[in-house]
Amino acid sequence: MRKILTVLAALASLSLTNCGYNAIQSEDEQIKANWSEVVNQYQRRADLVPNLVNSVKGFAQQEKDVLLGVTNARAKVGSIQATPEVLNDPAAFQKFQAAQGELSSALSRLLVVTENYPQLKSDALFKDLMSQLEGTENRITVARNRYIKAVQEYNVTIRSFPTNLTAMAFGYKEKPNFTVENEKEISTAPKVDFNPAPAPSK
Repeated sequence: MRKILTVLAALASLSLTNCGYNAIQSEDEQIKANWSEVVNQYQRRADLVPNLVNSVKGFAQQEKDVLLGVTNARAKVGSIQATPEVLNDPAAFQKFQAAQGELSSALSRLLVVTENYPQLKSDALFKDLMSQLEGTENRITVARNRYIKAVQEYNVTIRSFPTNLTAMAFGYKEKPNFTVENEKEISTAPKVDFNPAPAPSK
């Protein structure tokens, strides 16, 4: 009896391997890991916002609407629980993406406004915040690209035969991915370039 159970277990294991079950598990875990990195980098950006707003406020208090826009956008981002469960809910994923997009746009408007304040641009704290923001935006891009690639591989796997049968049997569905509704806006926002322009030669 023990030998029969051993053989059945081996056959079951081999069957799951050949039908792609293990591949689905591995790719699903990779998506979760990449998603965590995306969330971490977006959180890093959100954490910079209060200091950035206070820094700008010290030199440009009259830009209340722009500052309020950034603050509200950051609050909306903070109200969304970006847990791994979001990856199984396209509507929740879209809500997360929309909130991050709003914050990107608000930061872009803020950076445009600060161009009018040379003293602010030369302030040491502001320049440090800009450096951190630029680095964070780069890390967000890398993290998003890794997530996009992982989701593409997973979605292809669960649509391909015979793993699609396994996916249906175990309830695995396609994961939502980042979409580009406005390619031009996303590819340029927010651009961080706050090196003071050289003084004109006399």
